[in-house]
Amino acid sequence: MAADDSQPGVPPSLSAKVVRSFAYLTVKDRLPTILTKVIDTIHRNKNQFFEEHGEEGIQAEKQTISLLSKLRNELQTDKRIVDLTDGHGDRDTWNQYLQRQQGLQGSEAVSWFKSPWLYVECYMYRRIQEAVWLNPPICDYDVFNEGKTRSFFESQQAVMALCSHFESISKNVEELSDNLLQEHFHKLLRVSLWGNKCDLSISAGMENSQKTSPVESLLSLEPFILVDDSSMVWSTLVSARASVRSGKSSPVRVDFVLDNAGFELVTDLVLADFLVASGLAAEVRFHGKSMPWFVSDVTAHDFQWTIKQTMAANHKWMSKSGAQWKSYLRDGVWSYHDHPFWTLPHEFCDMETDAPDLYGALQSSDLVLFKGDLNYRKLTGDREWEHTVEFETALRGFAPAPLCTLRTLKANIQVGLQPGQAVKLGSKEPDWMTSGKYGVVQFHCPKALSMTAEPATEQ
Repeated sequence: MAADDSQPGVPPSLSAKVVRSFAYLTVKDRLPTILTKVIDTIHRNKNQFFEEHGEEGIQAEKQTISLLSKLRNELQTDKRIVDLTDGHGDRDTWNQYLQRQQGLQGSEAVSWFKSPWLYVECYMYRRIQEAVWLNPPICDYDVFNEGKTRSFFESQQAVMALCSHFESISKNVEELSDNLLQEHFHKLLRVSLWGNKCDLSISAGMENSQKTSPVESLLSLEPFILVDDSSMVWSTLVSARASVRSGKSSPVRVDFVLDNAGFELVTDLVLADFLVASGLAAEVRFHGKSMPWFVSDVTAHDFQWTIKQTMAANHKWMSKSGAQWKSYLRDGVWSYHDHPFWTLPHEFCDMETDAPDLYGALQSSDLVLFKGDLNYRKLTGDREWEHTVEFETALRGFAPAPLCTLRTLKANIQVGLQPGQAVKLGSKEPDWMTSGKYGVVQFHCPKALSMTAEPATEQ
């Protein structure tokens, strides 16, 4: 069910109601800009549609642009949110969510500027996909593919540096002491964190790639980590490994709930490779999006394409990494999943009720890593929480397994800070929550698991 704003102690959702707030500026400026870029992309590719589909392709292009132009007008004039009309499997779930949202808002219209920002932003991307799906034969076209592809190739130097770094530590990774393993783990966890800076939905599709060596810049970025629970993440993995070795549990599994394609995805793949190569995990599951989403989010095509491109690179350690990743997939050590819940507007505290199969699957994980800003917004409900509220409180019961969020701040929500920390940041940098300059490594372990966990003392 849609999470209820009326529950005691639960703050209201962020929305564009508040003029000049980040949500307001996003709905007013950034979302229309993204829609305009989508329209331009489709128009620029009309010759491709004609070559592949003839006159039918041209008609599909025109009709798709017409629907997207109508959507842009609805957004800019704060029209009511309307039901989806395509035949996709999630249509009824979306329409039911709209009905529930109307129930929560009472007599007030569910509209772009009056309703929760998280909901209307997700709804825009779903409506973009509806416009494409309603117009075969271009219904499989990814309107964001060009930007994701460009971002990957513009980050080649950084990818090469990262793969070279991984080669230097993977040669003898099985012989490393736990202290050295922990040091390398912390570095790669941070590389994955800062890889989240490369988000095309925040830059409205403008160039936003990684140009420099990600490892060399880690020390200079250290002061900008506002919450750092890295040691708890490490302890969780070591405890799980110890439990396996003592015969008390099944092999360690880590889940990545992915965010952006391009360089960030490579940082996630390298971290996952390290977890397997070092023996910290025996299985890794990646969770991506089942449709093009938030400009740069990973789809199944992006996932496979990235591994293929890495394999084909004219760089020894890049191509070696790509070949290793392909073998992990072939052998079932890695797997990719795209449950439809990830492209719904629901807060994650709804998952156990609305997607019990997904929640149950995550309960079998030893650690779930949630990447990026949108996942953080859904974890915390995208609400007006006080900055000092505990992360566990903001999760509102969502605790399928030990979880960690790796996120650079690009939306005005952040919990789990120390008293006075937010005030100090705000006095120096009013946009500290939205600039992408700061990051968090924030961890939560369900109480039942934390009470029974093995102590992380194994050497």
